[in-house]
Amino acid sequence: MSENIKTMHAKNMQQVTLQAKISKSVVKFFTYAFLILMAVIILFPFYWMVISSLKTLEEYRLSVPTLWPRNVMFSNYAEAFTAASLDRLFLNTLYVGVVSTLLSVVITVLSAFAFARLEFKGKDTLFAALLATMMIPGELFTITNYATVTHLGWLNSFTVLIVPFLVSVFYIYLLRQNFLQIPNELYLAAKVDGTSDIKYLWKVMIPLALPTIISITILKMMGSWNSYIWPRLVANDPAHQMITNGLRNAFTDTSGDVNIPVQMAAVAIVSFPLFLVFVFLRKYIMQGVSRSGIKG
Repeated sequence: MSENIKTMHAKNMQQVTLQAKISKSVVKFFTYAFLILMAVIILFPFYWMVISSLKTLEEYRLSVPTLWPRNVMFSNYAEAFTAASLDRLFLNTLYVGVVSTLLSVVITVLSAFAFARLEFKGKDTLFAALLATMMIPGELFTITNYATVTHLGWLNSFTVLIVPFLVSVFYIYLLRQNFLQIPNELYLAAKVDGTSDIKYLWKVMIPLALPTIISITILKMMGSWNSYIWPRLVANDPAHQMITNGLRNAFTDTSGDVNIPVQMAAVAIVSFPLFLVFVFLRKYIMQGVSRSGIKG
């Protein structure tokens, strides 16, 4: 009798285990199916951009779109580089991006250190006021910023593309939260040893918060690379034109017709550096954001 009970118990356990495995497999199947579907939806526009850049204009205008070009036109890329003067646009965008990123990182590090470690009157009030500005849409600043730079005579210059957006409250907040996670005892010990604030910042806080600083650098550079509205408004002359604006009308002929495949080729060229940044540096962005925490 006891052997029969043991046998039935063993069979029940096997059935429970089998059902659990089946349920786990079904959940895994639908999970991966959902992820694959989302990946296809997200990646399809990039796929369409690439295949469109390899088509002729006549094939692109067909009433029934083709999912692969009949004649692969790699010459579209050479034509796009020449027609849009991409070399000049790349240099302008790279210059604005590098200079604005370096200055912005310096301002962010110094501001975050001041709010995280230094004690001065009105610190909390000032920081709260800065955070309050994050609730105001950036578009509302456009009119006042434009009036200011016009009054200063900065239109159509690199200065107008760099200076107005050097300070980012979000980046300051992000780095401040990271600095707050560093034990204050290190700062007090350094002050006892006679270490200056700048030396302590350079030797201790920056190395410990390096992932967040790298994230800020990457995000700021990508923001400068992708900026469109402000450069379009204040710097439309060829000498200071950014790459996002340079692609808008570079492929329109006198009749107003746009060579879409060549334009797509130019967009693919411009998007390629950002694709490399995402592929090779995404872990630094995730590390920087995750280490910032919610302390403070």
